[in-house]
Amino acid sequence: MKNTNHIARLLQPLLHMTAATLLVACMDVAATEPNLQVPPGFHVETLNLSVPGARQMALTDDGTLLVGSMRQGAVYAIPKALTHPAPTVVSVIKDLRVPSGVAVFQGDLYIGALNEVIRIRDINENFADAQPEYITRALPDKTHHGWKYLKFSPDGKLYVPVGAPCNVCLSEDLRFASLLTMDTDTGETEIWASGIRNTVGFDWHPETGALWFSDNGRDMLGDDVPPEELNVSTSRGQHFGFPFVHSDDIDDPKFGSHRARPATHKGPNVEIQAHSAALGIDFYASKRGRGFPEKYNNALFVAEHGSWNRSSKVGYQVGVLTEDDSYQPFVTGWLSDGDVLGRPNDVLVTPSGELLISDDKRGVIYRVRYEG
Repeated sequence: MKNTNHIARLLQPLLHMTAATLLVACMDVAATEPNLQVPPGFHVETLNLSVPGARQMALTDDGTLLVGSMRQGAVYAIPKALTHPAPTVVSVIKDLRVPSGVAVFQGDLYIGALNEVIRIRDINENFADAQPEYITRALPDKTHHGWKYLKFSPDGKLYVPVGAPCNVCLSEDLRFASLLTMDTDTGETEIWASGIRNTVGFDWHPETGALWFSDNGRDMLGDDVPPEELNVSTSRGQHFGFPFVHSDDIDDPKFGSHRARPATHKGPNVEIQAHSAALGIDFYASKRGRGFPEKYNNALFVAEHGSWNRSSKVGYQVGVLTEDDSYQPFVTGWLSDGDVLGRPNDVLVTPSGELLISDDKRGVIYRVRYEG
């Protein structure tokens, strides 16, 4: 199963502020509005709200959208984000270190910051007066690849990644370059998978239950090596190569012959153009919505954040992997004549079958609907 591949509005007027609602103005909106392109029959729009540095998204049962951020240090709540013409943006919690990861489970909000996982009980009732509980403050605190992405598996386990604290290196702390499972009662973690340079997106296939995750390849080996990866983890303990080998058989110049290299590793199921920075992913499952055509059932949407160290820019789009193993662009237009007009970071399928996309450069959320 291999395959190699390589609308926003301007800043809306400031939302009304109240004493109980801490609003923040978006300082990251790009000066030029992108002309986003989607397949025939689809429509893309920008929600009428401002979410500075918007990273991972999660939805509550009542339609409140939760959004993490990075240098902004805040997590936001937007009640009625998908139904209100001008929803209010509330700062749930502030002054955290890169609180990019958010997940909702059984009504509680979980936040993944640099070395912390925080819980806010009954988030629907408490987002305006949050009382955080620290599940753990003992995760590694290296800022390089230290931002988090959280999700609960279908059987209710919390998964937390810890990226490599470098471009390429080995660490004595085996939690680096891994994907962890966490006991939300005690904060204790176990390593689920190793050899993962930096995953900022994972989801479970709606039919097979297999865990799919994105992984960003190392830098400084050229424009096209190594590829970004979409991997599949089928059981605990699998190793995915980093830092010894990239993709199936690209030995690392420094660590390829290292004595610690495992005898075997699991290669990617899908390769994406190097430096595209594949981040958030989400499956389009029929049980979560029937809004898109049948060809998108069980399709995997991928936010490509875009390159930073390539001679010509790549990424800056949302791709889709359909069940025929074809990986193609789905939303494009954030890259125009070499100018970066936005950076998609996360994707989220809504219960009604729409696709949400966060953009941490513009500080906005897009919605894609099928109207064909």
